[in-house]
Amino acid sequence: MAFTASDVVPLTLARATLSELVEQVKAGAEKIITKNGESYVAIIDSQRLDYYHQLERERIHLLLD
Repeated sequence: MAFTASDVVPLTLARATLSELVEQVKAGAEKIITKNGESYVAIIDSQRLDYYHQLERERIHLLLD
């Protein structure tokens, strides 16, 4: 997934607009929160996070076989 400039949000703005950011994430966006100009954390939908974890478990399983 490619990120756009609107997907990168400073922490101070994220604090002020958290409800709006959450709605955007629920609609399919992923947000990168920055602190002091550097990547800090990401906001993603919990179902997408579960999917990412499942993919990681499957990859580990394939590597161990």
